[in-house]
Amino acid sequence: MVTPSKSITLAEFSKLPETKPANEYIDGQIIQKPMAQGKHSTIQGEMICTVNLTIKPKRIARAFPELRCTFGGKSIVPDVSVFTWQRIPRDENGKVANVFQAAPDWTIEILSPDQRQTKVTKNILHCLNYEAQMGWLIDPEEQTVFVYIRNQQPVMLDELEALLPMPDFASELRLTVGDLFSWLLE
Repeated sequence: MVTPSKSITLAEFSKLPETKPANEYIDGQIIQKPMAQGKHSTIQGEMICTVNLTIKPKRIARAFPELRCTFGGKSIVPDVSVFTWQRIPRDENGKVANVFQAAPDWTIEILSPDQRQTKVTKNILHCLNYEAQMGWLIDPEEQTVFVYIRNQQPVMLDELEALLPMPDFASELRLTVGDLFSWLLE
């Protein structure tokens, strides 16, 4: 959903209060993300838990839900942002910072019924043009995962036994397409 308004700057956008669902700043426009629904929320929650249970204890990386990432002239809110441990912004006390001015290392988007795949793909590609190693676009209705890897051809996976590619830092994560979509049955 595009909020009709005149074009604003990123600096002006950053001064606006947060909204629910989140607004994103793309090409001078404010675009509101759709409200997450059941399938979206289920996959998002399970994905965050799976990543954080597997690689966070070893301080390899951490998954964040709906985290605002501002970089490259845009301010986006991926459904799941995974940052490698050394790239997590920290405040002066060593705690996780409130402001993330970097692309995630792995961006994961879950398509909502009223969301356009093109808009979400553009956000994934924007992340890959900066520091992201990988991006996933998960389509719960089609039970398909599109995998985007920097400087490679995208891969489309829809066979339940297909093993999902992982970024190098998350190589110990083993998930099939079937594993991911089985979360909707639990």
